[in-house]
Amino acid sequence: MLILVFDADVTALIQLYVVGVFVSFTVSQLGMMRHWTRHLKTEKNPATRSRMKRSRVINAVGLTMTGTVLVIVLLSKFTQGAYIAILAMAVIFVLMKLIRRHYESVAQETALVDREDRTLPSRVHAIVLVSKLHKPTLRALAFAKASHPSRLEALTVDVDDDETERLVDQWEDAGIGIPLKVVASPYREVTNPIIDYVRNIRSESPRDVVTVYIPEYVVGHWWEQILHNQSALRLKGRLLFTPGVMVTSVPYHLASSSRAEERLERETANENARRRALRDS
Repeated sequence: MLILVFDADVTALIQLYVVGVFVSFTVSQLGMMRHWTRHLKTEKNPATRSRMKRSRVINAVGLTMTGTVLVIVLLSKFTQGAYIAILAMAVIFVLMKLIRRHYESVAQETALVDREDRTLPSRVHAIVLVSKLHKPTLRALAFAKASHPSRLEALTVDVDDDETERLVDQWEDAGIGIPLKVVASPYREVTNPIIDYVRNIRSESPRDVVTVYIPEYVVGHWWEQILHNQSALRLKGRLLFTPGVMVTSVPYHLASSSRAEERLERETANENARRRALRDS
């Protein structure tokens, strides 16, 4: 962008470089002076103190020289493009301060305060989402059973009466032994009925944790990802903002995923071979 704005004119671009160089020199010298001053407050050894004072004098001389050049450059070249470097430095400085403040806020919010932070939930209510009875559903049910929740149920949304009735019949005939809850959806919408159902459980038992198991396909092509898992992606995005709700994706690998893995392994092997050849040469 700068090359385009300045029409690749080195004479104009050099102003940005000069400002950047002498700002970094000046700030580093100032930082070293602060460093020696801070350590002199606690250092008791006379020889070490003498060395620190000598170093501080050297940095003070350097600060004076680079600072003088910086002032001259700013006064003479400010309107010729030097202001862009100063503006960029200010923006980056503010951005870094805001990022640091965010991390400090997160650290303070997530810090352990007392033993209440280690309190276990009263119960774990596990919900396995079911769209149809197939292998991914059975795998999600098996994984949910293995976690030994306090309560386990399957949940489906009634967006088509005939399909839902067929699913209920298949569920009963299969003898799975886990209750299947059917949630009505007058507008043939999937996400909101599930969200409402989970939130109702949370409101009735605030100390319970709700774990939602979502079967998902693992595919090997980008276009397959467009055709699958879209409802699960939207649902996870909504559930993650619901307190006390854990979302667990249970993967089911389609045949294309194994081919994608083989392709990735071949690419990795070729890359490693290329690096070995470069190293040996």
